[in-house]
Amino acid sequence: MKYLATLREGEHTSDIYLCKAKQVAKTKMGKTYYSLTLQDKSGTADAKIWELGSGIDHFEPMDYIKVEADVTVFQGNTQLNIKRVRKAMEGEYDAKDFLPVSEHNIDQMYKELTAYIGTMKNSKLQKLASMFFIEDAAFAKAFCFHSAAKSIHHGFVGGLLEHTLSVVKLCDFYTTRYPILNRDLLLAAAMFHDIGKLKELSIFPENDYTDDGQLLGHIVIGVEMIGEKIRQIPDFPVQTAAELKHCILAHHGEYEYGSPKKPAIIEALALTFADNTDAKLETMKELLESPNSQQEEGWLGYNRLFESNIRKTTAH
Repeated sequence: MKYLATLREGEHTSDIYLCKAKQVAKTKMGKTYYSLTLQDKSGTADAKIWELGSGIDHFEPMDYIKVEADVTVFQGNTQLNIKRVRKAMEGEYDAKDFLPVSEHNIDQMYKELTAYIGTMKNSKLQKLASMFFIEDAAFAKAFCFHSAAKSIHHGFVGGLLEHTLSVVKLCDFYTTRYPILNRDLLLAAAMFHDIGKLKELSIFPENDYTDDGQLLGHIVIGVEMIGEKIRQIPDFPVQTAAELKHCILAHHGEYEYGSPKKPAIIEALALTFADNTDAKLETMKELLESPNSQQEEGWLGYNRLFESNIRKTTAH
């Protein structure tokens, strides 16, 4: 198949893609058209169906669809102008071709992550981490498959694991530079900081916000998940539980970024920096490696997430 990331302006494609989203809209002249988001494992692309007559069969969001389309560029982004479309039939496609996947080995990353549990000296925190990441096979399977976001960063299979491992590694480094940090508390907080995303976001291929995700958010959900397990551990220190939960509640750093609390202990502050570092650098990496950016040199234009005009680093 021809992946979306490889399509170039002026080409024609006849292939199957996942319809991630479908909206019915109207032009300024009142003419109805469809606005779609198509997905395969290389990423997503915008698509339009301007003429809804012959050759446009019925389909719904999350259907796999066979399209005949011309490739254009609109406002710097690849767009497919679809001429014909039908639902794909069983056997015409392999679902694995439509799920973006981490470029790193998922099994190896999970081994790296769980190895940190064995380095913990606090038996209660070690037990808590083991209950999730080692003893709960269903949790481990879901954690390895899940994304870390709907779109902004690490929005792919294995994304939650990749992001969590990066944050844990950063936090571990912080403890070597700043011995005042409670290493066990910080590493546990890093491992747990985004576990609520397992319930905030639905599994692939949907990878969209659930009702709990919309109403509660992953921070509150994560604290609830941790609290439930803590209650199963006899004599778990009340103060340690409160400090761990605080790190989770404060890891976005600011109220306007969704944190119910601002960091009040140094471990929460360190977790905030580690989380923000990995999220922002991964977002920039994905931006620079996107198909449209690959076709450009130098300045890439204004990016609302970074509130800045973005430029590629000069090659040496």
